[in-house]
Amino acid sequence: MSLKINYQKNLVIKSSANLVLFCNEKFTIDNFKKYLSKAEFSYIKDILKTSDIKKNLLIFEESSKRKIILLLIKKKHQSSDFENLGAEFYKRINFGKSCDYSIVSDSISNNKNEFLGYFLHGAKLKSYLFNKYKTKKNTREISLNVLGSKNKPSFKNQIKFDALEKGTFYARDLVSEPGNVLHPDEYAKRIKSLKKYGLKINIYDTKKLKKLGMRALLGVGQGSIRGSYLATIEWKGAKNNSKPLAFVGKGVCFDTGGYSLKPAKFMEDMTYDMAGSATVVGLMKNFALRKAKVNVVGVVGLVENMVSGNAQRPGDIVKSYSGKTIEILNTDAEGRLVLADALTFTEKKFKPKFIIDLATLTGAIIVCLGSEYAGLFSNDDTLSEQICNAGEKVEEKVWRMPLHKNYDKLMNSKNADVQNINYVGGAGSTTAAQFLQRFILNKTPWAHLDIAGMAFSKYGGALNSGGATGFGVRLLNQLVEENYE
Repeated sequence: MSLKINYQKNLVIKSSANLVLFCNEKFTIDNFKKYLSKAEFSYIKDILKTSDIKKNLLIFEESSKRKIILLLIKKKHQSSDFENLGAEFYKRINFGKSCDYSIVSDSISNNKNEFLGYFLHGAKLKSYLFNKYKTKKNTREISLNVLGSKNKPSFKNQIKFDALEKGTFYARDLVSEPGNVLHPDEYAKRIKSLKKYGLKINIYDTKKLKKLGMRALLGVGQGSIRGSYLATIEWKGAKNNSKPLAFVGKGVCFDTGGYSLKPAKFMEDMTYDMAGSATVVGLMKNFALRKAKVNVVGVVGLVENMVSGNAQRPGDIVKSYSGKTIEILNTDAEGRLVLADALTFTEKKFKPKFIIDLATLTGAIIVCLGSEYAGLFSNDDTLSEQICNAGEKVEEKVWRMPLHKNYDKLMNSKNADVQNINYVGGAGSTTAAQFLQRFILNKTPWAHLDIAGMAFSKYGGALNSGGATGFGVRLLNQLVEENYE
């Protein structure tokens, strides 16, 4: 099943076509007479008069073959309202035999901040489906035919929406792949393929990582027959040599928990433990596609946390890239080990303006925030405020959580510089973030997004139909577009 959008200047409406019209909060339809037959107009007018309508979308079934859909544009609005309306529209038409819809762009009373572009963007985001491994695929195609010469998205915004959709879908595709397909070796190959978009890619394999001294990252992957990797993805879109913005992602392609084994129930979901890295990769693809006027680097650590005779043990001590030693008390607290080396490497090599890392790091953040907010931890108030504001605008919301030196004592080790888990109890997400903060060595502005509750949705959300969400691509694009371009 796919969604296709066509633009047509001529306002030629077939009498048998499904018709989509936009109206104001009062459902005033007098100016729609030219689009409807007399009988249709009278029928809809009578229903609107006699009904107490509190919906944003109304469907009138004129016959088994024709529907007329009225969509409400509110006076007070933001772009996310338009996206949500587009998603709701797609959800309602994604059933039945009707496949072609004529959207009359001229029925919009004014441009409404490029309402139509955001509306169609929401419909496209909602239409995503991962059916790669279905032997019988749904080949149904829904066509949205945009008729008229007014209110179409600008060329600039069409490029923006297309890039965001492709970046988000790429992130969703990566998260949706099973662990036997998207292991670290395959993931590294897919990242290499992004060179064709003008991105500079460097892949550090196990041999190079050993030479660099990334023993924290390598320790996580040493139980797997697959390799471990660190990938850097660079986009140079600014005309000057300004410091890049840096995004770092946890890429644990499958997480058994190691010897601190996870319960069998729901272990199959641990294919999405690389969602933080998928967001970074999708975001970088988006920047390249829309030719973002900014210098950016994405860094992802790719490992597989398996059980074998060579796997890391509880009680092991490893030396990180930073030089700090880490006592491994729990092998299921592995993502922070990958990020520890990736964060220090990013700060030292690229000297970025800021670093934002993303990870499905703790189950504790789901206890705190459920599936409505990602947890935000940061050493910088300005960066935190920018991330929060961007999240509100695209409805990928974050909630700032505390960091404080008093939490450090919970992560201090008797045998090494730091231990990888707090065994005293409580503050699971905060102590994980406190651990990560120790590997930011030069006071670079930094934010950590714990997206464990946001990366995957069993029941679906406003702009996704269940499964991988691609959370963070649109949020971080908004952050960059609004504050750094």
